[in-house]
Amino acid sequence: MTAERPRVMFLCTGNSCRSQMAEGWAKHLLGNPISACSAGIDPQGLNPLAVRAMAEAGVDISMHTSKRIDDCDPATLDLVITVCGHASETCPVFPGKARVTHREFDDPPALAANAKTDEEALPHYRRVRDEIRVFIESSLEALISANTNKMRESHK
Repeated sequence: MTAERPRVMFLCTGNSCRSQMAEGWAKHLLGNPISACSAGIDPQGLNPLAVRAMAEAGVDISMHTSKRIDDCDPATLDLVITVCGHASETCPVFPGKARVTHREFDDPPALAANAKTDEEALPHYRRVRDEIRVFIESSLEALISANTNKMRESHK
């Protein structure tokens, strides 16, 4: 762990929806104790329905941008969390001390592929948004703590 705040990156394929939601929740719920970033294996741009679903929950991600891994300064990362199967399967090796873990979430755009309107699509985004929130609230601090303990053990 760095002497400062732990650096966490959420990684998915396009950095358009799930990883953006996870970054938004981490910043909103945990604030200053961590430094959160999100990235994609192949960035696709921010999904407007993800922005809308997060805004409904009081989290503004409208100014987020779809980023590549290098945009998150990978050498400084403490923890990388892949949030989709493709990112987990194709996740690169990170330099330095970053621990990689996987927590898969359903893909809202894929779930909503047959929706005729945004209103039909939004329930999928809301469900995944809420699942990501529960993960951030219940598991992220434990993962960071476990990563810290693992690094301490490796320095003994």
